[in-house]
Amino acid sequence: MRKSFIAVGAAALLLLAGCQSAPTAATTAPTATEDALSGEVAVFAAASLTGSFEELAADFEAEHPGVTVTLNFGGSSALAEQITSGAPADVFAAASPATMQTVVDAGDAAGEPEVFVTNILEIAVPTGNPGGVEGLADFADESRTIALCAPEVPCGAASEKVFAAAGLTPAPDTLEQDVKAALTKVRLGEVDAALVYRTDVLAAGDEVEGIEFAEAEGAINDYPIVRLTESPNPDAADAFIAFIRGERGAEVLGAAGFSAP
Repeated sequence: MRKSFIAVGAAALLLLAGCQSAPTAATTAPTATEDALSGEVAVFAAASLTGSFEELAADFEAEHPGVTVTLNFGGSSALAEQITSGAPADVFAAASPATMQTVVDAGDAAGEPEVFVTNILEIAVPTGNPGGVEGLADFADESRTIALCAPEVPCGAASEKVFAAAGLTPAPDTLEQDVKAALTKVRLGEVDAALVYRTDVLAAGDEVEGIEFAEAEGAINDYPIVRLTESPNPDAADAFIAFIRGERGAEVLGAAGFSAP
């Protein structure tokens, strides 16, 4: 009788074990593929971020193979106008809080914009400085050919601050809609000097020379970044912003001449 009881008990245990259900898909840990980001991220960024963001976008795509980053560079004020007019975009990185505020006031910013880098103005002259430019005072000399950013864009607004601090009235021959356009005038030798960002002077390499000036310290530009309210791909947008503000972003932006906020 004892042997028979043991046999029946063992059979019952085997039957119970056979009835246990396998883990369902809902209880298993998600795979890397299920968690991966995908789709397109449209980033509107200030012209002065061009080289850095191109490099960082490529790095981000390598880290997230399912994502394509589309970059749209230009003057921050023009980009803000495009966004508030309904242009489809996920991320906005501006060269000043004032241009970012346009987007915030329109209700197009999802959350509070965060400053991720700062930048400072520098005088750019063609290699060899053929115009003999020595400092900011030369921008008031009508005999020289001068390029400035238009006052509605961040580099132009910063320029107005430094001229006011120096008590100077500049005599520009051309007003450009973004800092890259002003720099191009210098690179092509079409002007004796332009006021651009230090990062643009560094990016131009041997094509231009930079002249620092003390008044620039009073007009340092903060660069804020934010995900947009109507972002078609908010998860990837948030990941891109985190990447820009992370270790790799700091490395690339620092090498380009930007400073930490």
